[in-house]
Amino acid sequence: MPRTRSVPPAPAAAVGPVRLGPGARAALRPAAAGIDAGFWHARREVNARTSIPQGPGLLESAGNLHNLRLAAGTAEGEFQGAYPFVDTDVYKWLEAAAWQLAQEADEELEAHVDRITRLVAAAQQPDGYLNTWFQLVKGGERYQDLRWGHELYCAGHLIQAAVAHHRATGRTELLDVAVRFADHIDSVFGPAGSGKPLDGIDGHPEIETALAELYRETGERRYLDLAAYFVDRHGHGLLGGDAYCQDRVPLREATNVEGHAVRQLYLLAAAADLATEAGDDELRTAAERLWQAMTTTKTHVTGGLGAHHDKEDFGDPYELPNERAYCETCAAIASVQWSWRMALLTGEARYSDLIERTLYNGFLAGVSLDGERWLYVNPLQVRDGHTDPGGDQSARRTRWFRCACCPPNVMRLLASLEHYLASTDDGGLQIHQYVTGRYRGDGITVGCATEYPWNGTIALTVEETPDEGPWTLSLRIPQWCRDVRVRCGEESYDGPVTDGWLRLERTWAVGDRVVLELGLEPRLTAADPRVDAVRGCVAIERGPLVYCLEQADHPGGGLDDIVVDTTGPLGVKHRPDLLGGVTTVVAAGRRQRIRDAGWWPYTPYLPQGTSPADPTPGSPDSEPVELTAIPYYAWANREDGSMRVWLPTS
Repeated sequence: MPRTRSVPPAPAAAVGPVRLGPGARAALRPAAAGIDAGFWHARREVNARTSIPQGPGLLESAGNLHNLRLAAGTAEGEFQGAYPFVDTDVYKWLEAAAWQLAQEADEELEAHVDRITRLVAAAQQPDGYLNTWFQLVKGGERYQDLRWGHELYCAGHLIQAAVAHHRATGRTELLDVAVRFADHIDSVFGPAGSGKPLDGIDGHPEIETALAELYRETGERRYLDLAAYFVDRHGHGLLGGDAYCQDRVPLREATNVEGHAVRQLYLLAAAADLATEAGDDELRTAAERLWQAMTTTKTHVTGGLGAHHDKEDFGDPYELPNERAYCETCAAIASVQWSWRMALLTGEARYSDLIERTLYNGFLAGVSLDGERWLYVNPLQVRDGHTDPGGDQSARRTRWFRCACCPPNVMRLLASLEHYLASTDDGGLQIHQYVTGRYRGDGITVGCATEYPWNGTIALTVEETPDEGPWTLSLRIPQWCRDVRVRCGEESYDGPVTDGWLRLERTWAVGDRVVLELGLEPRLTAADPRVDAVRGCVAIERGPLVYCLEQADHPGGGLDDIVVDTTGPLGVKHRPDLLGGVTTVVAAGRRQRIRDAGWWPYTPYLPQGTSPADPTPGSPDSEPVELTAIPYYAWANREDGSMRVWLPTS
């Protein structure tokens, strides 16, 4: 079938993963937005033209669709896949495809969605249950292994795909499947004494936030109540009391994030949903407390989350390793989802600050520039002579994974990215992320032209405004920015920045212009001294981008012996020929030709002298070198080699 596309006008109302209910107690509401050109438009084009179209073929070759045919009784053979949650790869791809269809008509993509939706419906059992692993491998056994079985986790991703499909197309085929499954779950799970057969929770949270969104889509309050039940039963020993699956302490009492990073963050996204829709102030307080603890003690400079390869979990406070950082791509996505819900709930700019950092760094590194290869883990250093383990823990980009949770997760976030850009309230429009395009809300349309993040000039034009009365245009000033200039028309504006927002209140007219200038001077960043892994090191940043060194830019040696000169200037070079077009940062440094200490790699520490392993600058064992830093998101797109974000200063 030939591929045909047409681009519809940008929607007047927000269409995306979060749609607040009529009684929601939120400071802000999602606003409609469109991305027409620039940095994120290019990344979304790769997602739309390469990544998403490859999905059906990859799901076919990996066996996910075969399993659904087996469950539907239309194929023969053995179950394919090593995990009980492989169905979610299908559901996340369906969600990504749905959000893409909300952007533009595509007959071929729509045909794939229709075909796979019919397959999912055919695999569903008469009472609504659906999980190919348990239907085919476990002989129909249900809910006997809630810690590892992921049945409710799979249901959650099915529900989210169905909500996306309904919002994007108005059709109900997939939503009908999701509602039947949700009704089945509601008939099975409930607290002791409720008359329900089972008091239990899933080892991998996801069903909770999905049920909250299903409530928003259908108006059925019992879905929100079921979500609240699942959130509050964590921490009561139903899964053995393990921190790994958020069962050690009730969320309302927790003082720090812990356990499996993705699971923790999905659960906290649900807590934010419940605080919003149910007006639960205690959950709101807990979510605010835990977000603050996470960002101050357990978040990498890239926005990445997760210190341990073992159990994919958070470490201790300030345990933020480099080469052993896990920083799963899915954890970055979950962080964006949670922070957006917190931004809407509270109206505070700090949540969108973290979204920006995570999107440009910890998240975007997860997909190659060509959209065909992926990173499951996102370390901050790859040492010289690195031996790669391969598979899901590889520091080299991979075509697909045995546990393929990350690729379709990236696809769905990129396809729905416009949802995370702006919000509205009774007083006006708030712009959270800067892109070339348009922001719309409540009779207001503001156009934006910018080359951000390469250039800090953001030109805004009022294209539609209510006939009478003032309203406020609120612009987020990033936490990293120290040089801000604003012009309204021909006049400079020097009003205050309050809690991260620059608020411009006036009676606007069509054609009014605001130019925001964010200083993008490159800077050196140091970590809290309690982060032992990077003590004595600095990272290079420019605007929202974290930078790294790659071996490909430093011929003649590796990176383990590089030292940066913190007294020298940082230069900027735009390289349209490099990595799809990037701005590099150039710094002075030196390469230490470290002398062999013999069979034992330790020498006496000499406070007033120089040890053999630490030659002085300018000695025969040290040579100057120009350091070229590239944006972290673009690493691992050339030949294999070493990489590092944090650079030693001595």
